[in-house]
Amino acid sequence: MSIVKPVAALLALLTLPAMASATDDVAALRAELQALKSDYDARVGKLETRIQQLEATNAAMADAATAAAAPPQPAPSPPPSGGGANAFNPSISVILGGSYTNAQRDPADWNIAGFTPAGDEIGPGDRSFNLGESELTVAASVDPYFTAQLTAAITGENEIGVEEAFVRTTALPDGFTAKLGRFFSGLGYLNEVHAHAWDFVDQPLVYQAMFGGQYTQNGAQVKWIAPTDVFLEFGAEAGNGESFPGTRRDRNGINGATLFAHAGGDVGDYASWRAGVSWLDTRAEDRNLGDPLLDGFTGSSKTWVADAVFKWAPSPRRQLKVQAEYLRRTENGDFTFDPAGFGLPAAYDNTQSGWYLQSVYQFAARWRAGVRYDRLDSGSPDYRALVGGPVDFGSLDSLHPERVSVMLDWNPSEFTRLRAQYDFDDARDDGGQRDRIFRLQYIFGIGAHGAHKY
Repeated sequence: MSIVKPVAALLALLTLPAMASATDDVAALRAELQALKSDYDARVGKLETRIQQLEATNAAMADAATAAAAPPQPAPSPPPSGGGANAFNPSISVILGGSYTNAQRDPADWNIAGFTPAGDEIGPGDRSFNLGESELTVAASVDPYFTAQLTAAITGENEIGVEEAFVRTTALPDGFTAKLGRFFSGLGYLNEVHAHAWDFVDQPLVYQAMFGGQYTQNGAQVKWIAPTDVFLEFGAEAGNGESFPGTRRDRNGINGATLFAHAGGDVGDYASWRAGVSWLDTRAEDRNLGDPLLDGFTGSSKTWVADAVFKWAPSPRRQLKVQAEYLRRTENGDFTFDPAGFGLPAAYDNTQSGWYLQSVYQFAARWRAGVRYDRLDSGSPDYRALVGGPVDFGSLDSLHPERVSVMLDWNPSEFTRLRAQYDFDDARDDGGQRDRIFRLQYIFGIGAHGAHKY
């Protein structure tokens, strides 16, 4: 017993340092474990933050791709008409044009053989530099039901005339539209085309002879486009008939009526066509003929027009347009012959006709070349004495004025055109003395400008 106690005490003294060392090791291990946990938490946090950033970037890229692939959204609606300072501002366009003319024969003597003069505006124009007709157009929507347009022609002689001034409907049902005021008639093909959109410097001879340029209607027009795969258009006009070949009459009602129909469609992927027929019925009273022996014509004038256009456009750089029209006019009435102031009347009947064929080829992005052939038939006018009248000339010989025109134009943009044209002109038909006319033309457009006719 005496030995056991000393031994136990000795063992206790020997184990105390070991126990203290073990306690220190546990604390160290715990500290190291805590440090590892803290480092792990920091790394996991960084990884989670990076994942969130990548997810946000991917979502933004996906939204951008979706927006790019989606169709464009409509623009926000404009403010009400009374809510903006520019709500009632119309669109305005100006066409500036001019030319240089070199003619072998005096243009002042130019005429179309066998046809009564139709106006001073026809012909090749004066020699040397000339300011052409400037065109000012103002157009706008009036309300949800009508649009309005005014086109003023300003000549180089400082004269201003109303070329067109009309209102047009926008809300008629079933393909109908109506027009009221002054406008280029819808007959034929070229009649509705404004001068700056012509393919040549001037109009074909037949338009100059039959209408004095373009036939303008002062009245009303109704058009209907049929709901068919093939383009079908029908129209009718009624007016006062004051434009050549008619005259303004001192009477109520209608003095000039026009009917027309057009059809068109596509041929394959690159070609299209349009063809039509038109009829004009008007009357004249003492129509001035510009001849010192002839005071005027009084009677009826009826004109038929057949037109056709073909277009081939395999690419924007290469296009072909072929265009033709045939016009036939029949007039019945009487002339007043007055060489000495006696007023001698004679009955008059005649049928005149004419046609043209032209082709324009765009052979490069900005270059076009064209050729046009014109030919007229003056008919065989029959002058017969009225009952008790002394005048009886019988029938006169038919004349056939003709002309060949070639042109080349450069179009650096949609708003600029520079053109050269050369004419072999036999319009006078006076013994084979052909006139050769060379012209340079410039056309510039500024401001708003709508699409051209087909």
